Amino acid sequence: MSTTTHLMTAEELMNVDDDSHRHELIKGELLTMPFFGEEHGAVTATLMAMLGLYVKANDLGVVFARTGYKLETNPDTVLGPDISFRTKDRVGTIKDDYFCNPPDLAIEVRYSRENPEQRAEQWLAFATKSVWLVILDQRLVEVISATGERKLFDESDELMDDTVPGFRVRVSEIFD
Repeated sequence: MSTTTHLMTAEELMNVDDDSHRHELIKGELLTMPFFGEEHGAVTATLMAMLGLYVKANDLGVVFARTGYKLETNPDTVLGPDISFRTKDRVGTIKDDYFCNPPDLAIEVRYSRENPEQRAEQWLAFATKSVWLVILDQRLVEVISATGERKLFDESDELMDDTVPGFRVRVSEIFD
């Protein structure tokens, strides 16, 4: 006896009617997650505002919130970082669909118990240039580049990464 599992496509994911959860696809399998809490939302919004204003003022590209990236096809993988950045030369026409290639920068805001390393590995495997892991309970930001270089920034440090040229922010400001 055999069973057949239906693998979902990115197009089907786009039409999921469920506002009470967040969804991603991993090789066609639907991953359903609860929404995050207050601290996650506040830190994400703060960092996104800081980064977004800087990127816009310097005409570097576009910063996105919870935007889906279709990274594999047949079966489809669609991931959505908390915040992402695409350089001006990679944005193209913005439409109501998933991007079909990875962001230059993926930012994941997580607690250490949520295994943020696994998320970083996923993004880097799909050729994202840099991943920022914002670790809420430790009040740290780890920057991991595609070259394998890792930098850990605590609240006394100034966060910077060549993926967003010239952007600098004190880590403590992200958590305030």
